[in-house]
Amino acid sequence: MSARVVDVVVVGAGFAGLYALHKFRNQGLSVRVFEAAPEVGGTWYFNRYPGARCDVESVDYSYSFSDELQQEWTWTEKYATQTEILAYLNWVTDKLDLRRDITFNTRVTSAVLDEATLRWTVTTDDDRMTTARFVVMATGALSAAITPAFDGLDRFAGETYHTAHWPHEGVDFTGKRVAVIGTGSSGIQSIPIFAEQAEHLYVFQRTPNYSIPAGNTPLTAEQVAEVKATYAERRRVSFLSGGGSPYVGTTTLTFEVSEEERREAFEKRWRLGGVLFSKTFPDQLTDQAANDEARRFWEEKVRAVIDDPDVADLLIPNDHPIGTKRICTDSNYFQTFNRPNVTLISVRRTPIVSIDETGINTSEQHVDLDVIVFATGFDALTGALGKIDIVGRGGELLRDDWADGPRSYLGLGDDGFPNLFVVTGPGAPAVLANMVLHAEAHVDWIADAIAFLDTHGFVGIEATPDAVEHWLAELNQRAATTLFPKANSWYLGANVPGKPRVFMLFIGGFGAYNDICAEVAAAGYKGFDLIKAP
Repeated sequence: MSARVVDVVVVGAGFAGLYALHKFRNQGLSVRVFEAAPEVGGTWYFNRYPGARCDVESVDYSYSFSDELQQEWTWTEKYATQTEILAYLNWVTDKLDLRRDITFNTRVTSAVLDEATLRWTVTTDDDRMTTARFVVMATGALSAAITPAFDGLDRFAGETYHTAHWPHEGVDFTGKRVAVIGTGSSGIQSIPIFAEQAEHLYVFQRTPNYSIPAGNTPLTAEQVAEVKATYAERRRVSFLSGGGSPYVGTTTLTFEVSEEERREAFEKRWRLGGVLFSKTFPDQLTDQAANDEARRFWEEKVRAVIDDPDVADLLIPNDHPIGTKRICTDSNYFQTFNRPNVTLISVRRTPIVSIDETGINTSEQHVDLDVIVFATGFDALTGALGKIDIVGRGGELLRDDWADGPRSYLGLGDDGFPNLFVVTGPGAPAVLANMVLHAEAHVDWIADAIAFLDTHGFVGIEATPDAVEHWLAELNQRAATTLFPKANSWYLGANVPGKPRVFMLFIGGFGAYNDICAEVAAAGYKGFDLIKAP
């Protein structure tokens, strides 16, 4: 079977992949996108569990590249649901006529470099091959779901679900005994809804998490009009900001204000909801004493809504500073444990030993169940890439090159893998920033680099080994100046048995990162080898 020939193969049709298709196509390049799902959406296609909602404000978690899109689409809530985000992505896809260049229900299994031509041969699970000058991995930071290998899981006679692969027709838990394993973001969002349905809900918690009320509200017509009238400035501030949202933090340090002023500032951020709480003061994630102030305020708020002090003790983290794992957002999560039909089980105190036909066995008891829900998270940032046989120079697999932790320059490219780009992956701010604007920034940089190569007669671009090593050192040095390494988080791969403990993100802020990328390009792609045709 003859191989299809294109300029660019894009892997994934989520926010990043869809924009990449639009951008490259408008640049005059031929593009083929491969998507494992039957539809667009990426993470937002698969993660449709009850309560799934974004923790970045909807008006900001949207494409900025087209003012027409910004003006035509109207968000209905401050924090959009999965349903609304997926509807938005389908609307954009149709409006920009993107489907004709996307192959759905097709998983990329390998991408192999031809060192003589610097072209890639991409093979899919239907054994079809496509050759391309460039490959762009838009595989997503949170797209490789994890189900722990519990002894006896295959014997369970009831229903099992994973929040990242929720049935599209939905699930009714009425009258059923349900277990949820995991209290990360997906568990925190779904547990209050499951509790309303289930006869009894058992929550198996390994690690308690910091969560803050989302403060979600419908958007008024006046609010929508205000945002649409000021989008240009809103986006300008977002691209310069630390996290890709239009919030400018104070420069005042925690202890430079009175206790009363601190509480007022914490209260204001508490009402805004979510991750912004960790940005109340600029030293909150670098100074332990400042972090303790924020944590004490948070604990006071949470204890006030939990009836049983012993349950509160279990739900309040004591193993990491607040904000060093992504702060979750919730709707009455902690209050849910006041319900008589909800039982919290700490698997740190009483580990899960096995699963059998009728339920879960801990070290102390057997819990009879009809349903088990796994809210057990993802092999973040590298998991999806690790499932693809990406073969670079000398036949080296990317997963082998990353065996001791992901290697990259700017998070965009790796030495030994010319013309291969990664969007919003390890080595970039990634999940520490607004992923939609981050995807746009990355795709724009890649598109400009391809245009530069074409204009100047180059056939390839490849990070140099020195640039990769210096960038890894930069990531580590920046992380070491913060409290982030004190948490066993998925930022370090700590949730995956056997995965190297390496802080995988650029922690210096979205705006600072964009400046670095722009400086590299302006200097003729400093740190990259630009390769002429042989």
